[in-house]
Amino acid sequence: MLRLFSFFFTVLPAMLGAQSAQHTPAITRTMNSNPLICDPEEGMCIMPGPTATGSEPAPSTGVKIVYFTDPICSSCWGIEPQLRKLKLEYGDNLDIEYRMGGLLPSWDVYNSGGISKPSDVAHHWDEVSRYYDMPIDGDVWLEDPLPSSYPPSIAFKAAQMQDSKKAVVFLRELRELLFLQKKNVTKWEYVQQAAEAAGLDANRLQADMEGPAKKLFEDDLALARQMGVRGFPTLFFSNEAGQQEKVYGVKPYEQFERAVLQIFPTASKKAIDPSWQSLFGHYPTLTAKEFSVLSNTPRVEAERLLLALSQSGHLSVLETKNGRMWQKI
Repeated sequence: MLRLFSFFFTVLPAMLGAQSAQHTPAITRTMNSNPLICDPEEGMCIMPGPTATGSEPAPSTGVKIVYFTDPICSSCWGIEPQLRKLKLEYGDNLDIEYRMGGLLPSWDVYNSGGISKPSDVAHHWDEVSRYYDMPIDGDVWLEDPLPSSYPPSIAFKAAQMQDSKKAVVFLRELRELLFLQKKNVTKWEYVQQAAEAAGLDANRLQADMEGPAKKLFEDDLALARQMGVRGFPTLFFSNEAGQQEKVYGVKPYEQFERAVLQIFPTASKKAIDPSWQSLFGHYPTLTAKEFSVLSNTPRVEAERLLLALSQSGHLSVLETKNGRMWQKI
């Protein structure tokens, strides 16, 4: 359906990161045999090659965030709780621009460090799920593996052409299909499903994927190179004075907040209504980790509350082998 732009990125970093010290030795051993696996300390998918410096035009007011990501980036799924909280608390001061980074061009161009085929990635994703406390089922790499991350990335650029806000919803839908339902989101049936769920015109999206969205994706890859992006997630925070902060990898929420306040000290922070009705009003699907972070509720208590709400018929629950996701009924 599309031409792969393999001349930009020629390797796939394995999708693994960590926050739990108790698992570090096993992951470290794996890293020693495969240096492309994500650093458990950094919590990001790293791409080899030289870095470069660059800048992105800053907004006239507030904070501009350029977020380099990829639809199949497990570490990017890992920062969803932090990113969603940042939007609720500082959204009025933020202009977030999503850019695609091109994590997996093709398996034809990757064979290194013990990872040469999709099945080699499966157990890494299961480990990522435990580290980030976000449900991810690595069996997709065994049952219906993705040949590339480029088709869903181009689909996202096509979604942006229609509506930037709906495009973000579309990206979330793609990730839920991939990480929780083990769907190969390079296939049009799942891209269409995500588009319709996000309120996009699926026919237009398909046409744009074959046309201008490809060029927009190439532009994102070029900008990533210009700005020295080596892995995902990478977020550049900038203000109108040209000050810039960078947050890369899965970091605590406080580091994202600090980046905002460092370059925009007068940013107004909104209080988050911690009630489940309010939170599910903002985000129709939430994992226990997300609900815990947004409501400032201890993780075990958050899961217990969500289970009770599902048993009382207020929420539906999607069960996976590595965790649950809830949705308001």
